[in-house]
Amino acid sequence: MIDWPGWALWSAQWIAILVIGTGLLQTLFYIVQLVFAGFALGRRPPIDRASLLWRRYADEAPGMAVLAPAFNEEVTIVESVNSLLALHYPDFEVIVINDGSKDGTLERVVSHFGLSRVHRYHDHAVRHQPIRGIYASPRLPRLLVVDKENGGKSDALNAGINVARAPLFVSIDADSLLEPDALLRAVRPFVEEPRKTLAVGGTIRIANGSRIEAGHVTDIKLPRNFLALVQIVEYLRAFLMARLALGAMQALTVISGAFGVFQRRAVVEVGGYSHGTVGEDMELVIKLHRLYRERGEPYRIDFIPEPVCWTEVPEDLTILGRQRARWQRGALETFFKHKDMLFNPRYGRVGFLGFGHILLVDVLGPLVEVLGYVLVPLLWALGLLSFDYLLAFLAVTFTFGIFVSVATLILEEVQLRRFPKARDLAILTAVSVAENFGYRQVANLWRIRGWWQFLRKQQGWGQMSRKGFARS
Repeated sequence: MIDWPGWALWSAQWIAILVIGTGLLQTLFYIVQLVFAGFALGRRPPIDRASLLWRRYADEAPGMAVLAPAFNEEVTIVESVNSLLALHYPDFEVIVINDGSKDGTLERVVSHFGLSRVHRYHDHAVRHQPIRGIYASPRLPRLLVVDKENGGKSDALNAGINVARAPLFVSIDADSLLEPDALLRAVRPFVEEPRKTLAVGGTIRIANGSRIEAGHVTDIKLPRNFLALVQIVEYLRAFLMARLALGAMQALTVISGAFGVFQRRAVVEVGGYSHGTVGEDMELVIKLHRLYRERGEPYRIDFIPEPVCWTEVPEDLTILGRQRARWQRGALETFFKHKDMLFNPRYGRVGFLGFGHILLVDVLGPLVEVLGYVLVPLLWALGLLSFDYLLAFLAVTFTFGIFVSVATLILEEVQLRRFPKARDLAILTAVSVAENFGYRQVANLWRIRGWWQFLRKQQGWGQMSRKGFARS
């Protein structure tokens, strides 16, 4: 064995301590999140029956505008709009924003629904590309189509905010499928605390493998693709554990762009969605926190655990890698733009818990973990680290990762029972173990790519082609 100098042994030990300590801190944070998530589910249990939701909230529910940006959606736009118009909510309108599509999206939706060009006043409270026309029909008073020059999703949402007249608006992705009672479930915090609630996020479920009929999920099935299966486990951790817990702590820093409900007045006050970032959904939530913390006004940004929105996830390594790199880049852009909020007493729990979570999981997490993959086994092989350090690293990397995933599945089964078949739970349990051996390491490399793109100030989403939902 090589007789290494003392400084080399000291350096190796501190590298191992840094890697293992960061992993232990992440695991501790995840365990705390699990506890808070369980507490939140027990304090505000989901309401199963849609009829009970209607009786409780229909009379008090404020009006909503559902903002649906569309770019080159000619094939699916009619079915998507029909699905949105069928939502169960007492007072809502659907605003489709055609973001300069190059195909026949506008012509198809206008002709199918018999719309004509109308003059409708709208303010200019938030910035966006020029509106070219607004289309409506007296036969369908809940449908409005806005045609504008291309500016991206955030720009299209800003146009929808300006055109909307309801006190609340819902932002969705073009390929989101909402449950019929989604709006009634999401409005619950706004009814219970109307003066304080600024925004509400909801659980996103994966529709890959399920049967879709007339824009609704009619038969829930697990996908056969491993990447889609592993993303189900990831989404459970992200939504059921992390976001539900951070919402209970009042330190939630992101509401998914696939589905979120916002108080229009508050969003206008912060300037709407930001341009020039791929993390516009996260940055909007941070801007709301910043404004109300600086004003010293009481407010709430909540999360509801009910499954309200379905989406399709990538089943291809290349496409999934682009998505994860983009998510990493968006988190970094938002974090460093608002870095003065980190551990700043002025911003309370958001500065300590919310930004502390971003720092630990998104900023340092991938760097330290990939560093550990390379250096800890190498230093042990060279004789610079004892076997105890290697064992501790493996425990943090694999054992605790498996524990957190399986514990989240147990919480889901005890409280929500979204997977009624025992076979489905067995498959997801096996996937939650298998993901730690290969997939997790590749996912961290994708996040390192996101770091590199952030440092190079790279913009754009990259090509994100989808297979499309399985429909009947």
